[in-house]
Amino acid sequence: MNKSESKYFNTAVLMDEALLQLLQKKDFDYITIKEICIKAGVNRSTFYLHYENLNDLLEESLTYIYSKFTEKYDGVAIDASKLKSCPIEELYLISPQYIIPYLSFLKDNKKLFMSAISRPNIFKIPRSFDENYKAIFEPILERFNVPPTERKFIIMFYISGMHAIIVEWLKGGCKEDMEFIADLLIKYTPLK
Repeated sequence: MNKSESKYFNTAVLMDEALLQLLQKKDFDYITIKEICIKAGVNRSTFYLHYENLNDLLEESLTYIYSKFTEKYDGVAIDASKLKSCPIEELYLISPQYIIPYLSFLKDNKKLFMSAISRPNIFKIPRSFDENYKAIFEPILERFNVPPTERKFIIMFYISGMHAIIVEWLKGGCKEDMEFIADLLIKYTPLK
């Protein structure tokens, strides 16, 4: 990356982080370009050099936060193409290798997570869930012989329970070790 690209990238990151911080305090519809520029320490012309409007920044910011999330999974991969043929023991995604990076990300970004769950459409949670459901969860449930008519209900049951434990942990200030929370999630969400 040359100096010009580096400056462009750093400015974009500042605006991504500014928007994500503002989203923790207010609805997207009420955030202004002026607020983002002040928080990021850039002027309006810099904003318009990078984006046409706030929706463009939102798209980039979601990509940015998702990349930070996936960094937690470096070295841990889910190969969706192998879900239909791998040994059934490898289908348990509720394991420390998948849960600990997730909890670590949430602990580092708890305000953002709480903002996302209170504003799921802005953070595109339904779309993300649908993509993961089709690519990962549905093939796993199929391998466990869960009838097709029950699959979405079963996965929502598990996700809701896990979500409740995680939200309680975050609201309590993450006082318990991640390993303890991971053990709870593993203990109470068996797919057998």
